[in-house]
Amino acid sequence: MAAPPLSPVESLPPYYAFSSAERQIDDVKVISNKESKALDEYSSESGQEPSEGSDEIVRGAEDIATLIISSEDTPQLPALTFRFWFLGIGLATFGSVLSEIYYWKPQGATVSALFQLIIAYVLGNAMHYIMPSRGFWRYLNPGPFNIKEHTCITIMASTASNTATAVGIIATLDLFYGVELNPGAAIFQTFASQVIGYGFAGILRTLLVWPTYALYPSALPSISLLQSMHFGGLLNHKKMKYFWMVFGAIFCWEIVPTWMFPLLTAFSVICLADNGRSPVVRNLFGAGSSNEGLGLLSFGFDWTLITQAYPLYWPLQTQISSWIGILLCYVLMMACYYGDVFQGYSRGIPFMSTALFSGNGSSYDQSAILNSNNQLDPEKYAEIGPPFMTTTYAVSLLVSYGSTGAAFSHIFLWHWKELWQAFKGFNFLKSEQDFDDVHFQKMKSYPEVPQLWYGLLFLVSLALAIGMAYVGTNTLPWWSVIVFTIIAFILAVILGFVNAVTGFSIPTDGIVQVIAAYVHPQQPVQNMYAKLYGYNTGYQTLYMLSDLKLGQYAKVPPRATFVAQLSGTILGSIFNYILYKSIVDSHRSVLINPIGTRIWSGWGSQELNSAAITWGALSAELYSPGKTYSQIPLGLLYGFLAPFPLYIMHRLFPKQWIWSYLNMPIIFTYMGWLPYSVNGMWWPGFVIGLFTQWWVRTRRPKWYKKYNYLTSAALDGGSSIIYFILNFAVFGASGNAISFPIWWGNPDPNTISVDHCMMSDA
Repeated sequence: MAAPPLSPVESLPPYYAFSSAERQIDDVKVISNKESKALDEYSSESGQEPSEGSDEIVRGAEDIATLIISSEDTPQLPALTFRFWFLGIGLATFGSVLSEIYYWKPQGATVSALFQLIIAYVLGNAMHYIMPSRGFWRYLNPGPFNIKEHTCITIMASTASNTATAVGIIATLDLFYGVELNPGAAIFQTFASQVIGYGFAGILRTLLVWPTYALYPSALPSISLLQSMHFGGLLNHKKMKYFWMVFGAIFCWEIVPTWMFPLLTAFSVICLADNGRSPVVRNLFGAGSSNEGLGLLSFGFDWTLITQAYPLYWPLQTQISSWIGILLCYVLMMACYYGDVFQGYSRGIPFMSTALFSGNGSSYDQSAILNSNNQLDPEKYAEIGPPFMTTTYAVSLLVSYGSTGAAFSHIFLWHWKELWQAFKGFNFLKSEQDFDDVHFQKMKSYPEVPQLWYGLLFLVSLALAIGMAYVGTNTLPWWSVIVFTIIAFILAVILGFVNAVTGFSIPTDGIVQVIAAYVHPQQPVQNMYAKLYGYNTGYQTLYMLSDLKLGQYAKVPPRATFVAQLSGTILGSIFNYILYKSIVDSHRSVLINPIGTRIWSGWGSQELNSAAITWGALSAELYSPGKTYSQIPLGLLYGFLAPFPLYIMHRLFPKQWIWSYLNMPIIFTYMGWLPYSVNGMWWPGFVIGLFTQWWVRTRRPKWYKKYNYLTSAALDGGSSIIYFILNFAVFGASGNAISFPIWWGNPDPNTISVDHCMMSDA
């Protein structure tokens, strides 16, 4: 008998009372691997779709590791085949190019790993059937396309598709400091900053990869899809047919909101009725153009935007915390701006932007306060005066620091037992350990990557980072690279544990820049590079740990995973740099503009620069007690205290699930999420998330288990492909832009924005 449907808030025990696996994938009903295989065989012979099995609910990471993820393995299957190299290089190149294009778009989209997984499957099978397989060709086409080479291709492509923070910093030096690094130095600098994190990942395998509790919920859709593709059966044929239908539909549809009918990027009835007359309406309800408004009740129909709300695969509990944060963000931003907090309203500074402004609301000339070494010149600063941030950006910084502070107290309040078990006796540093994990036991069939390899890789990349710091322009002294690398390792250990268990990544860039402001006062360039090695290196570690876990789930030989990750990092470093140069050289004036356009925006680079100037050059002048932005660093303290009331209430009233259900780091994060770029995705994300993660999951569990993640992959894949094509065909990535004819659904950007909220004189 099926269980009754759950309410929207779900009648479940407290979020943190369960293990991480149960929290992230609650109420997933599963069948055993033997039952699944038998049903697939039955379906192939009978032509009938297999049933979904029992209504058993998974409880904990161990159940997911044994019941959802198959432990089946065929050690004889090759991994580093010709197909791997050919498709891996091709998709890694494509992904790195596309991710760099997205970096300079107002939408802030990312390249979907699930999309690359699907494309690799199609192309890999095509190569198997098209290429000869006899004689010499059998070395190039060694049997059917298998799960091991497929996983390696996915890891290589996804590694290359993460836009390197180093390239963003290099671009910021080019745009705002007039410093253009030597191409070789820039590429090696990018490579080194990422591979340091890879060295960390290898060292931390005993803590954050091999044990069962290191679940990595974000890897579960990928491994489920991989195993479905490579375990035959009628059901899987139906899934692929469904995938291509959704893929084709979104491919055709995305041309409409992206190019022909951009009004659909953020459709606001209130904005249409106001027709740009009221700045209050624009600030609260506008969302269609870069830095236009908060997007209250604006509904977008562009999946490239909507997918950024993660409505199809984020657990409902995580989404609820994000929705609460966004609702608070509407109130907080409007109240602070019109209450003239941080003097943004009275000085005529725009409502939204990540750039810096003068006291009269004009753009701030940062070069006028720096000397030839890009250091603060006190005499020039006294003449020019301090810069000002938009109120919304300043408040966003405050609550983002609050998120970091809340993360630390949250970890120790709710996970201190797990941390103690991991760190006592330095267990995480001990090699040659054994784990009672079914997938780890299967991996014993393959030679492991020696810790010496990772250690040497770390030392070489660290030496390369130190050497590149003195090429072209001095970025950091050698000792500082080492200091902030140590900080990154500490953060990677602590936050990596949380990410492995819960799947949530906690931002820590704020605390790193606070430290850098004291280590390198009045040094904006050094502050950026301290953030690179103290923050980005740690996050690169988390990405690579997740890929190592995916390799363990798929039973890929560890040395093959090592090669795939390293190859993807090299390709990503090269093509990120090449595309950055092309885009910046072609659209420099737009990227420097604080507002940007609906096609190109430098908001990511502007954010890096604003943080570097305010923290690196002017930390004492802006953040000291009594100064305009003195409250911002205190966000760390406010956030640190925030989880305590919830924890105390949970201890006093353990049966009241609400106290452990809410996640303060997530709420704080989304309280400052809206003052950036385009905001047309949150309300459709809310509708889709509530529909799929509550109604479909509880009332149509069979459909949810078969098609929910596949739908996400198809939508992400189709929209990524057409967006890539449009960027080169009509949006000017190739040098020539082709505008769609002006009409009501595509208004003249010089007159009115795409959602009719911003007039030309606004």
